[in-house]
Amino acid sequence: VLSLCCEACKKVIFHVPSKLEADTLVGRVDLKECLQSAELISSSDGNFKVLEDGSVYTTSALSLSSEEKTFTILLKDIQEQVQKKIHVSLVEEEKKTPKTRHARDTVLKRTKRRWGPIPSVMIENSLGPFPLQIQQVQSDTAQNYTIYYSATGPGIDQDPKGLFYIERETGNIFATRAVDREQYPSFQIICFATTPDGYSPEVPLVHTIRIEDDNDNPPYFTQDLFEFCVPENSRPGVVVGKVIAEDRDEPYTLHTTLKYRIVSQTPPITPAFSLHGDTGVISVLLPQLDRELVPSYTLLVEVRDMAGQPFGLCTTGTVVVKIEDTNDNAPSFKQLQYETRVEENRVNVEILRVSVVDLDEPGSPGSGAVYEIIRGNDDQAFEITTDKNTNEGILCVVKGLDYETAKQRVLVIGVNNEAPYLLAPHSQQLSQSTSSVTVHVLDVDEGPVFKPCLLRLDVKECEDIGTAIGRYVAEDPETGNSEGIRYRIPPGQCNWINIDDKSGEVRTVRVLDRDIGEMRRGQCNITVLAIDRNGKTGTGTIQVCIVPGNKNFPRIAQTDYIMCRDRKPICLTAQDGDEAPYSAPFVYRITDRNLASMWKLTPHDDNSWYLSPKGDIPYGIYEIPVSVIDNGGKIGENTVRVNLCDCVTPSECDGRTRELSGGNVTLGLWAILAMILGSLLLLLILITICGCCGAGVMHRQVTDDCANHNLIISNTEAPGEEVMDHNIIPLQNTCDQGGYGVKTGEQQTFEMVKGRGHTLESVKGGGHQTLGSVKEGGGQPMMDTCRYSYSEWHNFTHPRLGEKVHLCRQDEEQKHSEDYLLSYNYEGKGSLAGSVGCCSDQHEEEALDFLDQLEPKFRTLAETCIKR
Repeated sequence: VLSLCCEACKKVIFHVPSKLEADTLVGRVDLKECLQSAELISSSDGNFKVLEDGSVYTTSALSLSSEEKTFTILLKDIQEQVQKKIHVSLVEEEKKTPKTRHARDTVLKRTKRRWGPIPSVMIENSLGPFPLQIQQVQSDTAQNYTIYYSATGPGIDQDPKGLFYIERETGNIFATRAVDREQYPSFQIICFATTPDGYSPEVPLVHTIRIEDDNDNPPYFTQDLFEFCVPENSRPGVVVGKVIAEDRDEPYTLHTTLKYRIVSQTPPITPAFSLHGDTGVISVLLPQLDRELVPSYTLLVEVRDMAGQPFGLCTTGTVVVKIEDTNDNAPSFKQLQYETRVEENRVNVEILRVSVVDLDEPGSPGSGAVYEIIRGNDDQAFEITTDKNTNEGILCVVKGLDYETAKQRVLVIGVNNEAPYLLAPHSQQLSQSTSSVTVHVLDVDEGPVFKPCLLRLDVKECEDIGTAIGRYVAEDPETGNSEGIRYRIPPGQCNWINIDDKSGEVRTVRVLDRDIGEMRRGQCNITVLAIDRNGKTGTGTIQVCIVPGNKNFPRIAQTDYIMCRDRKPICLTAQDGDEAPYSAPFVYRITDRNLASMWKLTPHDDNSWYLSPKGDIPYGIYEIPVSVIDNGGKIGENTVRVNLCDCVTPSECDGRTRELSGGNVTLGLWAILAMILGSLLLLLILITICGCCGAGVMHRQVTDDCANHNLIISNTEAPGEEVMDHNIIPLQNTCDQGGYGVKTGEQQTFEMVKGRGHTLESVKGGGHQTLGSVKEGGGQPMMDTCRYSYSEWHNFTHPRLGEKVHLCRQDEEQKHSEDYLLSYNYEGKGSLAGSVGCCSDQHEEEALDFLDQLEPKFRTLAETCIKR
């Protein structure tokens, strides 16, 4: 393969075989000469790919024709916005037959063996001679072609540069100097095999050169000094600590296999510790470690590689083990008896110091002394504490001693440590160390003494000024009485009380209220002085405590409510500013008797009751007086305003309610106006009725025109013959007109002629009932203008017709006949004409006025219907 040199960014020609397999190296192009910083490298032909080093490979199998194949390599620098092109041409190579070689077809069929050698190995810190051959790479195609070898990578043209090189003709790889494995454990170089014209028959070979480790690094400890602590008297086998060493040589080899051992111990006594050779763990070996004898140990330890063999490299280190103190030594008093003196009535005064001996470490909990008084301090007049600086016990008097009561006191004190005592191995339990102290009490002239020294006085809240709340007196210890002692309260204290200077009676000087200023705390301590005749003084304290009283009235928090038609009970909740027992539980009462009969209260809890109406009371606004009684008996009057409204939800109620009269219910303006208008309307109706009745009782003479107002339903056009029969009941006629009622069995038929005083007789029941009685509502017949209105006829006939129809529906056995009158179901749609009866009701009751305008021919017809 021949490579024609050309300038950068110009045409490049590669001579290649006529057939190329996939992933075959075609050649290399120097991209940097064309564009130094190419960020994007691409090929215009998808059958070729270009790597970053300029190597051109085929992506699929190709066959070259007689013409050359060309494509373009596109280089782009996105930041600089530079773009350049390299034109590549592939030309089929000329076939040559070397003198000493076989045909090319035969050579290409051989299996490659020598182009992939095993990784090379080079000894670390090798002594040479240099250059030192470490490997050879060869291509099998060297039998047919002239092959030149080259390499790139770390150690050749990258750091460390010049460490290796490869001979161009032979492929031998040489090292030029020694290598430190800890710095460069291995190298990976890329080897190339090319023909003189630049064709690469072999794929670039990645060759690894491994540096073999040499034991040139001794192990080392991770710390210059190891410090550990272990409690004294620890058992053998207790772990003290662990030393750690490392080695920079190759891991998991003898060069890094370490062994530990203790070289020496200070002090040089019986070995107290052991060191595990493989792990470096230090453990307790001596069964008795006593801090009081040896407070610490220093160990010199060694670590050696090569598994501890003598020829291995080694390093030493130092380990300090401190013995921690435990409380294995009990404290003891230096003296078994002490004596001291103190004046009577002296308080908080130091009277004696005692000391102890403890062999444990000073300042530790094992040596810290804790003193206590075992006997002789039943009245708690003495107290003993520890001075942390000196570890001494300080005995003090905290309550005054009385010489008259006891001239001396004998105390027994004991001592312990802050930490619990730990029994050392092979030792016996020790008893607590004690000492006795004799305290001599000295007699002195004393001042008055209050008994008790603190007096608590409880005062009810809001008591009147000057209320006596107690008495506080002092006694002279010498005489045992209160004669000649005067009392006073020093200034600068809360001004709540005063004390009588002779009797010691205590009275209030202010109204004590827990809701005011300084009294919110509820108590105050007041110092009182007692002075005897000799001017000696004594002090006492009065603690005034304000006891909550019943000063507040209970009141209902919310008093306005709206109650809808569901009449859900209202929950009334009361509040009281007082504390227990003067607040809850509350009792509710309705104080108005009238409203108590309409409303009721039922308990809910200690603070709340339910308010609800009794029965169905009218809508309106009710103002209900409710008294609330607290647990202390104090009554609070409240008025609850309830708007009983015809609504579903309270928001629907707009205030239009019916007001009640009488009691606490008032009428509104609209209600009064409605009552006045209703009264006027009722009066007008009564006047109208009276006018109609007055006209009805007047008699008038019927004229010839009377027939115009009386039409008789008849099947004949002339008067018939009179029939006298007991079944025909004559009707009274005062207007020369008559009517007959005929009764046949249980059925009743009647024929009626309108006129004045006509009587309709009902034979059923044997009584008379007039149509006039139906009209007027009474039993007396009433005269009118010979006419009845439609509503009067309707009221008279409707119930009777209903009764008749009911009787008609029954057969002889008083059972309903279903085939006589039938009920029809509603079909979902009414008549378009509406109701005839409804229309009739809407007409005036004088709907027969048209009869007054009859023609003469109709008057003749009417006259024939009149019984002459």
